[in-house]
Amino acid sequence: MIQLSINLNKIALIRNSRDTRHPDPCEFAAAALQAGAHGITVHPRPDQRHIRGDDCIALGNAALSQSGSGAPAELNIEGNPFAEAQRSGRQGVTDYPGFMSLVEAVRPAQVTLVPDADDQLTSDHGFDITRDGDKLLPVIEQLKTWGCRVSLFMDPDPRQIEMIPALGADRIELYTERYARAHERGDHASTLFEFQEAARAATEQGLGINAGHDLNLSNLVDFDIPNLLEVSIGHAFTIDALRWGIPETIHRYLAALKSL
Repeated sequence: MIQLSINLNKIALIRNSRDTRHPDPCEFAAAALQAGAHGITVHPRPDQRHIRGDDCIALGNAALSQSGSGAPAELNIEGNPFAEAQRSGRQGVTDYPGFMSLVEAVRPAQVTLVPDADDQLTSDHGFDITRDGDKLLPVIEQLKTWGCRVSLFMDPDPRQIEMIPALGADRIELYTERYARAHERGDHASTLFEFQEAARAATEQGLGINAGHDLNLSNLVDFDIPNLLEVSIGHAFTIDALRWGIPETIHRYLAALKSL
């Protein structure tokens, strides 16, 4: 079955709107896993606007031993590997240690590398391997020595994807916002075909395939991608959980994935 990883950034964003420790991302991670999710995703940024470095440490120490399905649960940490340490400047908030230092401390099952700038509202493009490949190579080598599976955030461009095996990465995560926007317009067939072609290129290169960004219950059921292994859902999950609660929301997303 396609794995469902729940992104907790928006849960942390709610907490950060007050001087409080609630809602606790670890508590919500446990609830999502108990309801049947297969893993947890977090995307820490240097300004710690949502998930924070100490949240990642806590999740890494939380013994995410298994999901409600009985399978081992995975922690996936996303982010820019070149993001450096930054002082928080906020009382009670620890400094951001830098992405690679944070991953070294946590040693998550999966690390998804994303080329986002510090001031971006959210991720909005994949890596350009032609430009960034030489810089990524030693990063990926280091992550592999720490026992992490490595995924690269990518646009659906087969020419770029074909260069990834030389870097040693294990998977790609297809950046799906363009598909989501096309689906909203009711005209997603040609866009979906581009993603399918990118997925085929990844499979031919021996790469696993993840996907994420603006996937929701409406567009997920039409996201017919060959050999898809995992999706990451955060923003839409949080909205849906406010409507139906965590268990029912997880149930609906799992049902959508089973339909693919």
